[in-house]
Amino acid sequence: MHNKVEKILTQLNSVLLGKQQQTQLALVCLLADGHLLIEDLPGMGKTTLASILATTLGLDYQRVQFTSDMLPADIIGVSIFDTQKQQFHFHQGPIFNQVLLADEINRASPKTQSALLEAMEEKQISVDGETYSLPAPFFVIATQNPMDQAGTFPLPESQLDRFMMRIELGFPNREAEMRMLKNRAVDYTNKAIINLSELQQMQQAVRNIEVSDALLSYLLALIHESRYSGMAMNPLSPRCSKILLQAAKAMAFIKQRHYVIPEDVQAVFCAVAEHRLQGVNHDQQGSGVLSKALLKRIDPLGL
Repeated sequence: MHNKVEKILTQLNSVLLGKQQQTQLALVCLLADGHLLIEDLPGMGKTTLASILATTLGLDYQRVQFTSDMLPADIIGVSIFDTQKQQFHFHQGPIFNQVLLADEINRASPKTQSALLEAMEEKQISVDGETYSLPAPFFVIATQNPMDQAGTFPLPESQLDRFMMRIELGFPNREAEMRMLKNRAVDYTNKAIINLSELQQMQQAVRNIEVSDALLSYLLALIHESRYSGMAMNPLSPRCSKILLQAAKAMAFIKQRHYVIPEDVQAVFCAVAEHRLQGVNHDQQGSGVLSKALLKRIDPLGL
């Protein structure tokens, strides 16, 4: 399986040049069965990363461009009355795919954003008193423009908390951008590296990664520091503890280990914690200031 992981990362990095850390975190998020939020300026490759992730993992997906006039029914689906059968028939929306690419999610109104809450948490939706299960696996990969951009609506804390990780791409380095400019014919013939069965095997292997009591003590020390140090506007919840552990296990799996070490927790902590710590404080949101400060305050060797 680890050979397949290397092939997946190689394909991702061949499309998104110079972003090895971000592609690794994105893969960690999906192997840990989480949802991914990618935030950055327009034109930085957010949608490209989301698309190549779905393609590489061999999953059915659909891209939806979020706009201010979009309605929840445009995502979930709508019930239409069948005059011949004299009954309503539910027409499924784009959410009924294994991967939903929610492009520029914060350009939709809060009402439309909230349509994803039940789907992301329960892997199901409710329409007209009926409950419909979503495909398994089900991932939401959303892109978001910075909040100071025109025409954006901030994601509420409850919506942000549904995303396991939030990552930023940033500008490519000079060498990577030079390679991009020289590559006149971009190769969009990328194929699926794994199938659904192999993905599920990897996710099961992630769940079976061993965790020591000492490692759990370190993880909880970080969580508790966010609550009692007075540094965080929104301290980390018990749900975040579980999510952080899942992400650390996935990082250990990618690093070809069957156990978690503190470096695995540190590698995923900022992506998991920062958007939860900051909440509605958009001036520093995404900068990683608080999560990095928390990491410095807790020494795993001192526990």
